[in-house]
Amino acid sequence: MDTAQSQEQAEPGAVTAFARFVLCGGGVGLASSFGVVALASWIPWVLANALITVVSTLLATELHARFTFGAGGRATWRQHAQSAGSAAAAYAVTCLAMLVLHQLVAAPGAVLEQVVYLSASALAGAARFAVLRLVVFARNRSQATGTVRPARPVHVTVARASAPAGPAELCHAA
Repeated sequence: MDTAQSQEQAEPGAVTAFARFVLCGGGVGLASSFGVVALASWIPWVLANALITVVSTLLATELHARFTFGAGGRATWRQHAQSAGSAAAAYAVTCLAMLVLHQLVAAPGAVLEQVVYLSASALAGAARFAVLRLVVFARNRSQATGTVRPARPVHVTVARASAPAGPAELCHAA
C-alpha cells in the first residue's frame, strides 16, 4: 500500500494546476490550431477540426493526468471518455465561432480565423479546466488528499486482577 501511495503525486493547488493546464492544454491547442488550418486546405474545415480535436484531446488528457492534476499515471478510459465529453462541447464552441465569423466576413484571412479560433478555444478551455478539475480528475484528488489511512491494528495485552473470592471480601473491597 505504501508503494501505491508513494507513486501517487500530491495534488497541486488550483493556481499551479491552472498554470499547468494552460501550459499543456494551451500548447496542444496552439499546435492544434495550426493543424486545423493546414488540414483544412485539403478537407472541409469542420472535418479537419473534428480530427484535430480527437487527436489533441487524447494527447491533452494524458498530459493532464500525468502532469496537470497530479493523478500520478496514465489517464483511465473513464477519464478519457469524460474528457471527450468536454472536448465535444469545446468543438461545438469553436465550430459556432467559425460559423459566425464566416457569416459576418465573406472571406476572412488566416490571421482573423486564427484569432477567432484561438479566442473560442480559450473560452472553452477555461470551462474545460473546471470540468476536468472538479469532475474528471476529482476522484484521484480525493484519494490523494482526502482519504484517511486506516490505523494499523494495535495489539494490547490486558492483565486482569483476580476477583475476590467470597462475599466478605467483596464487601470489604467496596
